[in-house]
Amino acid sequence: MKKILLFVCMALSTISMSIFAQKVESVGSVPYQWSSVPIVGGGFVDGIICHPKVPDIRYCRTDMGGAYKWNPGKQCWESLLDWINLKESNLQGVESIAIDPNNPDNVYIACGTYTRNRTCAVLRSSDGGNSFLRIDVPFTMGGNENGRGNGERMMVDPHNSNIIYIGTRLHGLWRSMDKGESWQKVNSFPDVTERFDMSDMKSWQKKGSGIVCVVFDNASDDIYVAVSLMNSNNLFVSHDKGETWNDVDGAPSQYRPTHMIMTTAGDLLVSYADTPGPSQMNDGALWKYTIAKKRWEDISPLKIEKGENAGFGYAAVSVDAKNPKHIIVSTHNLGGKLGFKSDELFHSIDGGKHWKPIFKTGYEYDYSKAPYVKVAPLHWMFDVEIDPANSEHAIFTTGFGGWETFNLSAVERGEKVKWSIMSSGIEETVPLELYAPEKGARLISGVGDYGGFTHFDLYNPCPEGSHSNPTFGNTNGVTGAWLKQELIVRTGTLFGNQPGARTISYSEDGGKTWSMCDNVPINGARNGHIAVSADGKSWIWTPDNSDAYITSDKGHSWQKCIGLPKGIRTIADKANPKLFYAVNVPDQILYSSIDGGTTFVADTLQLGVNNQPIPAKIAGNMRQPSRGDIRGGQDRIYSTPGYEKDLWIAAYDGLYHSTSMTGYDFMTMDKVSTIYGFGFGKAKPGNNYPALYLIGVVNGQYGFFRSDDSARTWVRINDDQHQYGLVLHICGDMQEYGRVYVGTHGRGIQMGAPL
Repeated sequence: MKKILLFVCMALSTISMSIFAQKVESVGSVPYQWSSVPIVGGGFVDGIICHPKVPDIRYCRTDMGGAYKWNPGKQCWESLLDWINLKESNLQGVESIAIDPNNPDNVYIACGTYTRNRTCAVLRSSDGGNSFLRIDVPFTMGGNENGRGNGERMMVDPHNSNIIYIGTRLHGLWRSMDKGESWQKVNSFPDVTERFDMSDMKSWQKKGSGIVCVVFDNASDDIYVAVSLMNSNNLFVSHDKGETWNDVDGAPSQYRPTHMIMTTAGDLLVSYADTPGPSQMNDGALWKYTIAKKRWEDISPLKIEKGENAGFGYAAVSVDAKNPKHIIVSTHNLGGKLGFKSDELFHSIDGGKHWKPIFKTGYEYDYSKAPYVKVAPLHWMFDVEIDPANSEHAIFTTGFGGWETFNLSAVERGEKVKWSIMSSGIEETVPLELYAPEKGARLISGVGDYGGFTHFDLYNPCPEGSHSNPTFGNTNGVTGAWLKQELIVRTGTLFGNQPGARTISYSEDGGKTWSMCDNVPINGARNGHIAVSADGKSWIWTPDNSDAYITSDKGHSWQKCIGLPKGIRTIADKANPKLFYAVNVPDQILYSSIDGGTTFVADTLQLGVNNQPIPAKIAGNMRQPSRGDIRGGQDRIYSTPGYEKDLWIAAYDGLYHSTSMTGYDFMTMDKVSTIYGFGFGKAKPGNNYPALYLIGVVNGQYGFFRSDDSARTWVRINDDQHQYGLVLHICGDMQEYGRVYVGTHGRGIQMGAPL
């Protein structure tokens, strides 16, 4: 098995390795400091792992944005996996985390986003997450697949810290006897393979997620393993340290286990549902197994008539380490049923005999750390934890990060439980477009699932929350009028139910407030790309799978652009309001308009692009392996700020430049061989031409780069500890030389500034 030592907290490196097998020429580098542009949360935190004995030692895992450790001094979470490079971006999805109960410095992270990708590993740290030894493993993981909130799948034996077990989705139960150094399959464990029809989407959504929980009994050598199976045995026990296994008699089999914990009184608590989630659940329960008496008891907070479906499931359960009768459990898909407006956390102090609903009883939210979540309903509470060191402190996770309280017992007194954002430091968004104006806001973003944000302050979340009127889920297009900086236009998809809302909106105060357009060009128009003329009078929108349409009255009326193919992205010249452009890079065709975007003419280009698919070992898990991720910044045309007819084509396989002097005769910039993102920034002092920024391969070396001399020379501005896996966009700050923004796939917006 391959082992690689990875130092997470180390000085900025000036030595980098190309991800491609090419001859590497020397590329200069400059030191940069990297941090997040705060949105806070922004994704599914699907697991919280607390050390059972040492206060404030806790980690969290995300489905596609890495792992984090809590820093009690700074009161925030700190990312642990920013060193993951593009080629190995499958490691960004975390399946499970385990902490040695006897030594808090020993921590293990199981990494693998999709089971179809063989790039999976267990990361081992012996210094509390400051550095990791990577061990490649012979099984796959699915950190972003169904059942990702189940767990924990990986556990360290409390009787012997050398021994670790991990349950997998597809490959059975595995064990390490040497602190994760090597792994062997536990062949004596039963075959729990679930058969299903891969062509049946409903079957796929309802299928289980393999082995989901491993629990040790501290009072004996017993090990319990729960499997996401239904209508068959799904709970197993070993009484001889994992050598042989038996069914646990009487265990409920009409549901799938979602979480399992052992109380200090020697009871097992198991939450159940008919699917592993976060897919729809229609049935479920909470059961307690008293091991000493071999007795099962249904302690579900909501009792359902025997033989009837509950209509919802139970997502997660937690027990107080100091009091085995103190329990909380979360639901999934309860909203709108049985008198509940939303999902619920139920609280018991008598071992499940009586329950109180926390949110229905009374609660209070503090949104100040992430104002945008105010629009989010309670959902996806697939992990709930009572802090082992503080019975008043509870945490639950959501698709927007998560919440915590420090007065949990208030519910028993009929008082409000006060909740605040728990996810400071966690950034798990996917930016789909970045726009940096010359005046006003420093950065305006389009983000997947969470709309978009206008950051005037780069160091705090936007107090207004995400863009509204309307509120978008995805924002695929956002740009502005370069000669009228206060005008910004965005396009996307609607978030939730907003009757009468349109999927295009504009701001006339630089992104502070927004107005909906009166109309859309066609029924169902959404997403796509938007271009705005330099003076702001003409906008061209190409919705998804649509022709391009132009408006000159802020969206009151639209007409189809003449001469453009369906689905093409247009841009505006940033100096001349009459000029628009579009490019089809693979077919080497440039489309240009000189009449403000009404009509376009086509010209054939002579670019050195290659349409042959790149090897799978280089492509990784990108959605369009032949020419990069289709959401990225490659294969696009860019207009230089302040210069008429000054154009750059950032092809997937090269960079090309044309000026007003050369017409549309694009010159190859031969140092660049691969591009994933491209953008401009404020010029270096003493220069007139904007700085260029690029994500890709320059002189055979992969990284983030800056050029101050129109691509004649480049310097690398990131280092091997700041790579962020799959990255989609790069954009320089137009108000401060050297500052740059990078749009990642799961680590939010990263910001770099020269040291």
